[in-house]
Amino acid sequence: MTFSDQPTRAMVLSSGGVDSTTCLALACDRFGADHVISVSVFYGQRHSKELMCAEAVAKHYGVEHRVLDLANVLADSDSALMANSTQEIDHRDYATQIAENEDGMVSTYIPFRNGLMLSAVAALAISLNPTECTAIYLGAHADDAAGGAYPDCTPEFFEAMGRAIELGSYGKALLVEPFVDSNKADIVACGLELDVPYELTWSCYEGGDAPCGTCATCIDRAHAFEANGVADPLL
Repeated sequence: MTFSDQPTRAMVLSSGGVDSTTCLALACDRFGADHVISVSVFYGQRHSKELMCAEAVAKHYGVEHRVLDLANVLADSDSALMANSTQEIDHRDYATQIAENEDGMVSTYIPFRNGLMLSAVAALAISLNPTECTAIYLGAHADDAAGGAYPDCTPEFFEAMGRAIELGSYGKALLVEPFVDSNKADIVACGLELDVPYELTWSCYEGGDAPCGTCATCIDRAHAFEANGVADPLL
């Protein structure tokens, strides 16, 4: 089975963080804001900060913003990112956490989250635009897959999901991961060229008014800005 449609619009899976916001900038640059939809997911996470930031970013770019509720599917997960978790956020880098676990799994892994969200967004895209091809943007990058911390962030996973989405949609939805072979510093470099409003984004696993600065994602974010010789606007 082959499909020849080229995407005419985009749907961006947005967490309100650095990676997905840069993806949103790329999508708007390619398709125009009128042909882009930002989609966030409520999955039972421990704070609403990322959803608030995703909405603020969508308003900045003037795109439609939707929120999908998938909390029931993940209600039994004890990931440290969930509101009902018995675990605390680990305030160490990913490498240290992975080294302590035989299977490489980190406490912030949520079961098949990317597969779940991509499936839901693909279904939404086809429902809204059954006759046009939609590019589904995801901000996953090489750092996420390092050490196997997040197996649903690997190139192999996205290759399989991308093929499934294309086949299951008559070719009307295509997965686009522009940063799958890049690191977070590369993403920030791209975003700086596009004048991405990183002051509106949120990366910290903790909620609150200011980033904790010590959780794994805060550490990665700090290194990415430092590598580009610029200050993180949230600090």
